[in-house]
Parts: sequence; C-alpha cells; structure tokens
Amino acid sequence: MLLLTTTNRLDSIVQLLSAFLIFIFVLILAVFTTRFTAGLQRNQLSSPNVEVLETFKITQSKFIQVVRIGTKYFAYIVCKDTVTLLGEMTKEDILEFKNKKKDSAMDMSFKEIFDKLKKK
Repeated sequence: MLLLTTTNRLDSIVQLLSAFLIFIFVLILAVFTTRFTAGLQRNQLSSPNVEVLETFKITQSKFIQVVRIGTKYFAYIVCKDTVTLLGEMTKEDILEFKNKKKDSAMDMSFKEIFDKLKKK
C-alpha cells in the first residue's frame, strides 16, 4: 500500500512538471510568433515616400494629420469612415510648425506639471 501511494505521488509530480514545461514552451512560442508577425506588419506599413508627421485629436473619432507624401506636405481630416483633404502645405509651414514651442502638458515633465499645480 505504501509503495502504491509513493508511485502515485511521483506520477503526479511528473505530470505537473511536464504540464508546466509544455505551458512555458507554448508561451515562448507565442512571444516569438507575435514578434515575427509585428516585424512583418512593420515592414508592410513603412514606406520611404509616406510619413505621418503629426496627428492632432479633434474629437473621439476625428483627427487632423499632417502627412508627407514624396516631397509634398498635406493636411487631412481623418474620421471614422472618411478622409478629407484640407489642403497642401509648404515645407516652410512644416518647419515653422516643428520649431514652434508649445506650452502643453505633453511637452512638460511630471515635475514641472506638479510644481505648477502646487503653486495654485
């Protein structure tokens, strides 16, 4: 009787370890598959001729995007179902836009925002 419980215990431990090793193997396989798929999609979505320079959220589902296509720059409104061209921009407009200093929360560090709130 004692021998029977010892082998059952040993079988249970072996089954637990094998299930754990199979779980770890499947988890590692999922990580590598996800990275491989992301790498393929990144290569398909990247283009040397098209680049989104900036995106500004207007509402929950509406955005203004500044896009470089080739050597020209365009401003678009992107909605849930439509894309509307606002107009073409010059390179000088883009340089002004990039060099313009903003005083927004996105450009400030957490410490600066916290200090600003403490003063109020």
